[in-house]
Amino acid sequence: MTINWGIIGCGDVCEIKSGPAFYKIEGSTLTAVMRRDGNKAADFAKRHGVKSAYTTTEELLADTNVNAVYVATPPHLHKQYTIQALKAGKTVYVEKPMALNYAECEEMIKVANENNQKLFVAYYRRSLPYFEKVKELIDKEFIGKPVAVEVKQFRSPFGSDFEADTQTWRVKSDVAGGGYFYDLAPHTIDILDFLLGKITDAKGFSANLGGLYRTEDTVSACFQFESGVLGTGLWSFVTESKSNIDSVEILGTKGKISFAIFDFIPIKLITSEGIQEFEIGNPQHIQQPLIETIVKELSGKGYCPSPATSGTRTSWVIDKIFGKL
Repeated sequence: MTINWGIIGCGDVCEIKSGPAFYKIEGSTLTAVMRRDGNKAADFAKRHGVKSAYTTTEELLADTNVNAVYVATPPHLHKQYTIQALKAGKTVYVEKPMALNYAECEEMIKVANENNQKLFVAYYRRSLPYFEKVKELIDKEFIGKPVAVEVKQFRSPFGSDFEADTQTWRVKSDVAGGGYFYDLAPHTIDILDFLLGKITDAKGFSANLGGLYRTEDTVSACFQFESGVLGTGLWSFVTESKSNIDSVEILGTKGKISFAIFDFIPIKLITSEGIQEFEIGNPQHIQQPLIETIVKELSGKGYCPSPATSGTRTSWVIDKIFGKL
């Protein structure tokens, strides 16, 4: 069985991170792409050797050669396009965050079940060797029993943040759901779910302290896992560059593991026996390992570690942090 993919929204994220993976994986092809700008859609198709380029979702979904769809649009369109594709009888792989909120995620899962279709979310870190190594160290009890996790992510503003007419959609709540937290923190929350299990409660505070845009720029949170592990997190996107940090520390009864979500610094294992470091690189197309698991699951040869159910849990935690649930 060959999985013939169509992409809805063949923008920048598809150029290297995801797009080429669809036609480089065995048993997978990239058959069609869609973008409202016809010239850009045609250009992408030409450069990536894609047979068909469309300007509407309806055209792509009507293509009988396409049996799976990658929704690579901004979050406010995830629910709409995912549901359209599911009702058209297509498997869907949707970008993260899965939707604007938990309720939308639940609706997407309901439609997937009603149409007997599979739905996956692009939390691709779950299949990266870097994070698989962290999970191996935890599962093999190198740090004993995990008891706590601390997250810190501080980033200085982007140049585009200082002028309203140059600001990215990522700081517009009607498109992204909120500010940079909604774009970046989901990766962190999801990987904690992958490493430590389900988060069963979360609380948080948010503020706009830099005044550069209307959405939140600083968030603090605390959360509890089903296992009893406790966690805290602090995110700010208006810090001075020398204060920037990307850090996760998992404390256990016999040691500690530290690593990063975005910077991919060497994983550090600290125990009574000393310090070990593990330097693990990423593949050229960073989503390829996860997409490969989707192809294998659809072909009956494996399973994908990022189904809609786990993606929904991440959106639930975010809604809890912001007091929406």
